Amino acid sequence: MTKLSLGDLDLYAKRVLVRVDFNVPLRPKDTATQQNNTRYEVADDTRIRAALPTLRTIIEASGKAILLSHLGRPNGVPDSQYSLSPVAEHLSDVIGQRVRFSSDTIGPVVQKTIRSMPNSSLLLLENTRFFPGETQNDPAFAAALADLGDVFVNDAFGTSHRAHASNVGVATKMNQAAAGLLLEREIRHLGRALEAPERPMIALLGGAKVSDKIGVITNLIGIVDEIIIGGAMSYTFLKASGHSTGCSLVEDSLLNHAKAMLESAGGKLSLPKDHIISTSIDTASRSSIVSGSIPDGYMGLDIGPETVARYTRILRNARTIIWNGPMGVFEVDAFAAGTRAMATAVAEATKRGAMTIVGGGDSVAAITEAGLANSVRHISTGGGAMLEFLEGKALPGLATLTDKA
Repeated sequence: MTKLSLGDLDLYAKRVLVRVDFNVPLRPKDTATQQNNTRYEVADDTRIRAALPTLRTIIEASGKAILLSHLGRPNGVPDSQYSLSPVAEHLSDVIGQRVRFSSDTIGPVVQKTIRSMPNSSLLLLENTRFFPGETQNDPAFAAALADLGDVFVNDAFGTSHRAHASNVGVATKMNQAAAGLLLEREIRHLGRALEAPERPMIALLGGAKVSDKIGVITNLIGIVDEIIIGGAMSYTFLKASGHSTGCSLVEDSLLNHAKAMLESAGGKLSLPKDHIISTSIDTASRSSIVSGSIPDGYMGLDIGPETVARYTRILRNARTIIWNGPMGVFEVDAFAAGTRAMATAVAEATKRGAMTIVGGGDSVAAITEAGLANSVRHISTGGGAMLEFLEGKALPGLATLTDKA
C-alpha cells in the first residue's frame, strides 16, 4: 500500500469519518401493509461484519466513529424503505455496544450529536443517497460531510470504483484520508493475485453478459494460465465459434468481438462442452443434457456434467483461483449443479493451499448457500469494484486517499 492506512492515523479523541458499505438486503419484520408502518431488519449482514475490524480498532483507540453509507437507490430523495435505521440496530447487536443513529446526514444537528458523543462511541448517519449530491460528487455536499470529521477512512471497497461525494469528494477535503482494514485487505489479496500469483492461476468467470467482463478477460489473458467460462456469457462465445445456441441468451452485437478474443487468447479460454437445457427457466419444465450445439427452441441454463468434471480437474491443479459469476441459473435448483460443483472445487483447492478469491454477489451467494464461505481464502465485498480492479483500472476511492510520505 502506498496510501495511508488505519494504522498510520492518530485516532485518540478524533472524529473519524468512516465510509462503510452497509448496502445490505433488508426484509420486513412484520406484516404491516402500510409502507410507512413497515419495520425492516437486516437479511444478510456479511458486509456489516466485514467492517467490524476497522470499527473496533477506532473504538479501542478512543476515537469517535462517524459512519457513512448508502443503501439501495433512493434517487436522491429520502425514502423510508432505504433508511439505515435497521442497520444501526443490527450493528449494535453484532458489535456489542450501542450504535447511535442520526436521521440527518449533514448539518448542525449532526454536529451537535457528534460533540456530545464520548470517545469510543459510534454514530451511523442516514443514507447518503438521500442527497442528489452524493452520486454527483457535489463539492458542497462533500464539504458538509468533511465538516463532521477530523480524519477520513475509506473502508468501502464495494463502492471504491464510483467517484461519489462520500468516498472521493470527502477524501479530497480532508488533511488525512486513509484506507480501512477491509479496503487494505481487499487490495492486498487482489493485488497479490495479479502481480505475484502462485501458478497455475485460473480465472473462473460466469454470469449473464460478456459485456460485463470484456475488460476483465482482456486483462487476465496476459496474466492467468487459463480462463474457464460458464453461465449465459458462454453462449456468446460458443455462437461466435460456430455452435448453434438455440434460444440461449446471446449478445449478438459482441459476436465479432468474442471471436477475436477467442483467436487472440492462444487457447487460454475454455468453454462448456455440454449443457443442461430446457425450453423455459420454469421449474416445471423438463430439462435435459446435450453436448455440442443446443437445439432450436431450447436454452442453455447450466454447464453439463462433462464440463463440470473437466472444470473440476482444471481447478484441482490450480494454485491461484479467481471466481466471479455463476455457471448457470443457480437460483433454480434444476440449474444449480454446475455452480455448486464449482463452489466445492474452489473450497477443496483452498484446503490444498491454493489462494482462492471469490467475488460478485451471485458467486458469494452460491458459496454461502453451499456452506463453504469459510472454506475460501478471501471473499470480496465488491463485485463491480473487484471487476474493475481485475481490469487494471484505477479505483477512484483508492486513488484519492492520502499518499504515504
